[in-house]
Formats: sequence, C-alpha cells, structure tokens
Amino acid sequence: QVQLVESGGGLVQAGGSLRLSCAASGRAFSSYAMGWFRQAPGKEREFVARISWSGSSTYYADSVKGRFTISRDNVMNRVYLQMNSLKSEDTAVYYCAARPSTIEGWTYWGQGTQVTVSS
Repeated sequence: QVQLVESGGGLVQAGGSLRLSCAASGRAFSSYAMGWFRQAPGKEREFVARISWSGSSTYYADSVKGRFTISRDNVMNRVYLQMNSLKSEDTAVYYCAARPSTIEGWTYWGQGTQVTVSS
C-alpha cells in the first residue's frame, strides 16, 4: 500500500517555473514506477510524465517534452516534477501516481495539486 501527497502547486505567470513534489509512504515506493498526470477543467485526465523505479528511464508527453523534468529520490520517498517555461495550457490539477507493475497499472493516486498559469 502506498499513500501519495502532492505539494508545490500554485499560481505562476506564463514563462515561469514550478516544482511539484509527491511524498510517498510505504516501503514499496522504491520498487514502483511513478508518474504525473493532469486534468484541466472540462477535460479528461492525461498523462504527463513517468519514471522507472530506479530513475534510469523517463518518458514524457509530447506537450511537455523539453520543458518538464521528472525525477525521484528513493531515499526520501519522493518524486518531483520540475516545470519550466509554463504555458496557460498547462493549467490543471496535477496528480502523482504509482504503478506497481505494468499489468497492475496506475494503482495509487494522490489528491492532486492545482497549477494555474496566467497569461
């Protein structure tokens, strides 16, 4: 069982940066792939980025590639999303998720943190 708590959201001007953090409880954290998703008003939740259990492999949605960076600290049980060059279309609630295995999928979710980018 893993519990996830996001933080770091807020209001930022277009072109600015934010760093989201996700704190995880549970000893299994270091064995799970982790991901970030987002949901804008009136839209479905979409994938943003993921990172392998070791941190050696990352993958990004095309819309954020080159601007966002996902990382993790398996000692501190945290995963991060550094967001640079923010755009108004990045405005959304951002969710942290944990994936025990590819078969099980994204099983654990945080409550989300709001990111608002003003133009």
